[in-house]
Amino acid sequence: MKLPHGKVPMDVLKQVVFENLGVTRKEVVLGPSAGFDGAVIDVGNKSLIVSMDPITGALERIGWLAVNVNANDVSTFGVEPAFLFSCILLPEGADRKTVKDICVQMNKAAKDLGMAIVGGHCEVTPTLTNPIVVGCAIGVAEKGNYVTAAGAKQGDKLLLTKSAGIEGTAIIASDREKQLKKAISQQTLDRAKKYFYSISVVKEAIIAFRTGGVNAMHDPTEGGLTGGIHEMADASRLGVEIHEEKIPISHETAEICKHFKIDPLQLISSGALLVSAKPKSADTIIESLRQAGIQASVIGHFLKDPREQIFVRKNGNTQSLPRPTSDHLWQVIQQL
Repeated sequence: MKLPHGKVPMDVLKQVVFENLGVTRKEVVLGPSAGFDGAVIDVGNKSLIVSMDPITGALERIGWLAVNVNANDVSTFGVEPAFLFSCILLPEGADRKTVKDICVQMNKAAKDLGMAIVGGHCEVTPTLTNPIVVGCAIGVAEKGNYVTAAGAKQGDKLLLTKSAGIEGTAIIASDREKQLKKAISQQTLDRAKKYFYSISVVKEAIIAFRTGGVNAMHDPTEGGLTGGIHEMADASRLGVEIHEEKIPISHETAEICKHFKIDPLQLISSGALLVSAKPKSADTIIESLRQAGIQASVIGHFLKDPREQIFVRKNGNTQSLPRPTSDHLWQVIQQL
């Protein structure tokens, strides 16, 4: 079976990847599991939060994205990211400037987040056509002082910060600007390209966690918002009910998705954060985020029955919450 672009299908993960994980070590509190943003390793009285992600579908700001996307994953545990390893794979024909551009971007992003880049690898890779940057971020917490994507509870309110499709909007606006100019105003395109500056969720994740009442957090990356919600519900072994009318979708995202005939809810959404909050704490968390200049909305709640994945459309009709087979960014990349 030929695999689709993007994340490996869940059955392959479970039947192949998760069946080949080396030895079992007592320090590993959380290892590879579906729906989780990273691993947890206990060392003495500390917990290390470790996450790894590649940047493969973006040409502009690839180094900057590699730092921020990996830092986001660590922050969803309620832990500040501190260290980064990177693996930079360059296409044949790459020059010194390409290396410098990527490294300067990574340096800027790491400094903004207070992270140290502590090691990695850099090479020119035969047959590669575009650069790939793989990052590995690490955060340090007091032992057990974190949350995971699997901590949602029945009745929890599901909060979303900012809006859907943030990273996908920025990537498409930058990499497909010539095509979009024919259908979208330059002003809209310029605003969309600036969405790169909204991709970090570190600030909001730490604020939410420290405010209290957070049971779980997750950032909807590849697979978009609906993919992220499914991952969170699956990891927590719960059902979920989502209301379409409550999901913020910006004008820029809506216009770009309309042009390429893709679903903004299935478009890579780094920059948004999903927060499962105790019902009594949701408003307090939203207010704490608002005071920090971050928009947050209640878009649904978690249900007891894992089989219930309900999506309430704007017209009141209900259907199953879409489960992406591949991020819709790949549909755009494949279009000429």
